[in-house]
Amino acid sequence: MRSMEWDNSCLKLLNQTLLPGKVEYRECRDYRAVAEAIRRLEVRGAPAIGAAAAFAFVLGAREIVTENDFFAKLAGIAAELKQTRPTAINLSWAIEKMRAVVNAYPGSKEDKTELLTALETEAINIYQQDENVNHRISQYGASLFDKPTAVLTHCNAGALATVAWGTALGVIRAAWSQGKIDRVYADETRPLLQGARLTAWELQQDNIPVTLITDNMAGWIMKKKLVQSVIVGADRITANGDVANKIGTYSVAVLAKQHNIPFYVAAPVSTFDFAMYSGEDIPIEERQAEEVTVFAGHRIAPESIDVFNPAFDVTPSSFVTAIITEFGLLRSPYSSAISKLKIMKDGMHNGIND
Repeated sequence: MRSMEWDNSCLKLLNQTLLPGKVEYRECRDYRAVAEAIRRLEVRGAPAIGAAAAFAFVLGAREIVTENDFFAKLAGIAAELKQTRPTAINLSWAIEKMRAVVNAYPGSKEDKTELLTALETEAINIYQQDENVNHRISQYGASLFDKPTAVLTHCNAGALATVAWGTALGVIRAAWSQGKIDRVYADETRPLLQGARLTAWELQQDNIPVTLITDNMAGWIMKKKLVQSVIVGADRITANGDVANKIGTYSVAVLAKQHNIPFYVAAPVSTFDFAMYSGEDIPIEERQAEEVTVFAGHRIAPESIDVFNPAFDVTPSSFVTAIITEFGLLRSPYSSAISKLKIMKDGMHNGIND
């Protein structure tokens, strides 16, 4: 199952708000439709958001290509797309890659045909590289397991959160194929139930044994020794190794530490914010109250009740056993490991473990 498909003129996005009950692709023919899909969580997951935003940039550039103030308007489109989900760094990472193509454009300011082609090529590269990166992450992650293990995961970091394969669920898929995973416990992930609706569904599609639990059961599951490892994805990782992920991740990390269970984070290098040192500086998106007070169209809380609804929380690096990237495994001290990762990202080495 792919979260999106590009056919040269339209971005088709799997509407994840309808899963698991209905599989439906939304056809986005302009950048505004993609921006709305990102805001509404019809496409979600940091890598998938980044890829979708790249194609939205292409659609936006095509729309204004004949206008005199093309470059100024394109900068406005970039800014608008960046604001759709401010926590996930892959979004701004992808937009900056697209802007770099614009800035490097040597052609005529009047004839932008080559620029439009170059932008589409870059968006397709981002799309195609995501799946390749996920497979590399999966192989490094699977090496962490040496015997059949039960793992707990929170939210959805699978094919639905990426272009096709997944980060945390990609590791689980690879380890399962090698006989190293015997069961997955999936937190339901309130308030939007990405674990119940998406992760459980994905794993069932692959015939991987999965048990759904409510978020407040995780500690007891650990206490009863039903899981031996935790693996999650990430929306932003700072230079000191702090990890922003779906709200509730921090609680799982605290519980894992208390029960001496390894806590792994799987994420591509595009999820790292090398310019931000600490997780304290990560902007945390807050979403509408109705996500908490209304369920399946029915109000479950009093009218006008005060609601706090952050979409993400930050897990300090001290709770993280290892970070799994396409360049290998990062371990504490994370500041130096992530500095080395940046060097490798810039093309000086092939992998952390080399």
